[in-house]
Amino acid sequence: MHETVAASAKATALPPAAPKAVRPRQPLYTAEQRLRRDATRWTMVQGVLAPIQFVVFAVSVALVVRYLATGEGYATATASIVAKTFTLYAIMITGSIWEREVFGCYLFAPAFYWEDVFSFLVLALHTAYLLALLLGLGDPRQQMWLALTAYATYVINATQFILKLRAARLDERSAPTSAGSRA
Repeated sequence: MHETVAASAKATALPPAAPKAVRPRQPLYTAEQRLRRDATRWTMVQGVLAPIQFVVFAVSVALVVRYLATGEGYATATASIVAKTFTLYAIMITGSIWEREVFGCYLFAPAFYWEDVFSFLVLALHTAYLLALLLGLGDPRQQMWLALTAYATYVINATQFILKLRAARLDERSAPTSAGSRA
């Protein structure tokens, strides 16, 4: 009987899977989009706002954690969260203008679709914090935890954009250059 089961299992075993053809990754920008990206002032605006937002975020995280750990510095932590939220709004508005100039649409260009989708979660949580603060919803500790939740989504979203920036640089290094274009 053991031989019959083994023979049956061998007969019904699937053949080894053929290796899948590896499809080359689509470049992030077409040559025309890369030229528009390099020509628009909004690229520089994004390049300046992104590190500013990160610094505001880092300081704010420290202030929020300090408040949660010690109960001290509520007003300063709150002001830092509001500042972080307004820098987020600024980078989102200017980023959508940048996306319009480069890709022809304000949001959800195929190259940045999932980053834009996740950005709305980031915006929603930051805005929820502002509403909680303004409407007095939850106690200060709950509000601070909401801010930290918003910050966690920001870190994920920032990582998405950093990975896209890295992919764009790798694309440019591997792309053939012509005399009239930047790579």
